[in-house]
Amino acid sequence: MKNTRNVRSLVLDVLLMIIGATLTAVSTKYIYDPAGLVTGGVSGLSIIARSVSARYLAREIPLWLSSIIFNIPIFLYAMRVSGLRSILRTGFVWILMTVELYLLPEMTLIPDNLLLVAIYGSILMGVGSGLLLLAHATSGGSDMLGESLHHHIRSVSVGRLIQVIDGIIVAAGLLTFGIEHTLYALISVFIMGKVVDLVLNRGRSARMATIISDESELIASEIMATLNRGVTGLNGCGMYTGKDKRVLICICSNKDLVNIKDIVRKHDPRAFLVVGNVTEALGEGFVEEWS
Repeated sequence: MKNTRNVRSLVLDVLLMIIGATLTAVSTKYIYDPAGLVTGGVSGLSIIARSVSARYLAREIPLWLSSIIFNIPIFLYAMRVSGLRSILRTGFVWILMTVELYLLPEMTLIPDNLLLVAIYGSILMGVGSGLLLLAHATSGGSDMLGESLHHHIRSVSVGRLIQVIDGIIVAAGLLTFGIEHTLYALISVFIMGKVVDLVLNRGRSARMATIISDESELIASEIMATLNRGVTGLNGCGMYTGKDKRVLICICSNKDLVNIKDIVRKHDPRAFLVVGNVTEALGEGFVEEWS
């Protein structure tokens, strides 16, 4: 049974890696490269290399070849630092992306409009990157380099190292394509980050209602009976009054929250209700498969 579950999980991860790599390759070749938008990473370096080689050399360097040139030393360095096993999935994604960049035909996917490029490119790239992260992989490049450098620069976080690397690449894009393209690239980076978060937190976000009331027993009973949501009671003490009170915590959906407010108002109009956002809710009633 366990082996079957592991095989199913591996097949799903491979499927996610294939889709994620394809979306990333499509966004790079058909959206970012024709518009000259550099959002960081090896894909951004490849776009710069293609533009510079076309401008100063007899022929331009294709994206797939730039990807190989830039990624090989990064993979060798990561392999030396972390070992071969830790980069197998990212290596598979990189090889797949390189093959797709080579095989995908030349075509115009969207009009020559930088705003549309920034929006739709970031959506495709964000979904692709999010799917790769769900499969415990990346497209290589700055992500892998940042993780490897962190082994030697422990005082700086991995995220900050990746930001510095991507910042250098975006700055190189500024010198190559100009300020307007770079500003649109920054918009794309912002949207891409939001899309990645949406993919990673698919169905996992929720709301948390914290209720302080003298009628906590009645409120908790009705929430559990009518909404089929669990309620946790904590012992609390009002520091001003010195009075002990039961503090209720309920993780719920947006739809449930409306009903919870009605229940609290019904039993205790003077109750204190605090509502917060929950980034991930894992367990019964929400996402029950942990990843």
